[in-house]
Amino acid sequence: MTRSEQRSRTIDFSKKLYAPVEALVVKSGSALTPTAESLKGKRVDVQQGTTQEAYARKYWGNSGVAVVPYQTQDQVWNDLVMGRIDAALAFAPQAEAGFLKTPQGRDYGFARGPAIKDESIFGPGVSIGIRKGDKALLDAVNGAIDRIRRDGTYDRISKKYFGFDIYGG
Repeated sequence: MTRSEQRSRTIDFSKKLYAPVEALVVKSGSALTPTAESLKGKRVDVQQGTTQEAYARKYWGNSGVAVVPYQTQDQVWNDLVMGRIDAALAFAPQAEAGFLKTPQGRDYGFARGPAIKDESIFGPGVSIGIRKGDKALLDAVNGAIDRIRRDGTYDRISKKYFGFDIYGG
């Protein structure tokens, strides 16, 4: 669960499990980068109602970038493949597993360029929500997270499933 001020009033949060890693998906070899300047005059699709839509509208929407929301992520991928859009903004693990590692996504990849970050939109990372005031459980969960980070288990699992740093973002 993403930590927020509102949620923190009713539950406690463990240490971060992973970062909010966002990515711009483009055709392989594309020179597009996740910047307003690079995307000016282009169509960037996002899934409707997501943090990715909020980010794209905030940073690119008033800079000549057409931010086009779709009801489902599959619709976004289909239009990217059909050439109706230039790029798609998505949560990197979902984009990698749900598109890039599929036959449909074989000719696409993550755009190079600056990291897509804004803690006010994406939050500080994903944590485990714990009953408010349950210090024993919070300490146990945080201890377990510390152990798997320290002994290398976290990194081994991360490298097995992701082609990028899921913890640091």
